[in-house]
Amino acid sequence: MPEMVKTPAAEQKSDRPSENLRSFGRRRGRKFSARQEHLLHEVLPRVALDASAAHGAVAAALAAGASDVWLEIGFGSGEHFLGRAAEHPDICCIGCEPFQDGVVKVLDAIETGRRQNIRLYSDDARDLLRVLPPGCIGRAFVLFPDPWPKRRHAKRRLLSSRTFRLLGSVMRPGAELRIATDIGDYAAGILLAAREEGSFHWRASGAPSWRERPAGWIRTRYEEKAMAAGRRCYFLSFERR
Repeated sequence: MPEMVKTPAAEQKSDRPSENLRSFGRRRGRKFSARQEHLLHEVLPRVALDASAAHGAVAAALAAGASDVWLEIGFGSGEHFLGRAAEHPDICCIGCEPFQDGVVKVLDAIETGRRQNIRLYSDDARDLLRVLPPGCIGRAFVLFPDPWPKRRHAKRRLLSSRTFRLLGSVMRPGAELRIATDIGDYAAGILLAAREEGSFHWRASGAPSWRERPAGWIRTRYEEKAMAAGRRCYFLSFERR
């Protein structure tokens, strides 16, 4: 089991107002090129999910022939998200990412690769989780979320018991939730949050279950950086009860 770190009681409460704090950092990095501006203003509106209309958009995707709906929260530069979408063109893949530099990389792939099975939400994923149809998600991924490593910032971490509750509300029984992090105390906190919330069963059957990448894993740029820095990565798989 990942190394456990004691957390002050004040930080263990699941329904504190601080969990409404933003769980991500910057929205934008360098200045965009003319093409990137084009992608944001012309391509994004065609694939963007409006939280107020997300219920209907998911229903429409399923009605149009999608065999399932998968969700990735915080897709970063899109390596894993785009890889899954390419492997499974019959599945509606929803990606959430507030950092616009990552969004434009996925938009470029959508335009050049003519991807038809991708929808994007470029804001706080928790807002989308609150409005998606119950039980509509068959698989979800949260890979290397912002670690907020300083103790005073830990309350901003995305994967709390409240987020597990939101995920549980949109994932159907038997659906898989995959999580990866390279921060040991975050991995421990994730397991504690999942146990506290109760909707998910951790599939671990021994150390290899969380130390080794699952079969068919698609590495992300962040994972490569973690490996180069010598940090251990933790791979957690949960099943919706």
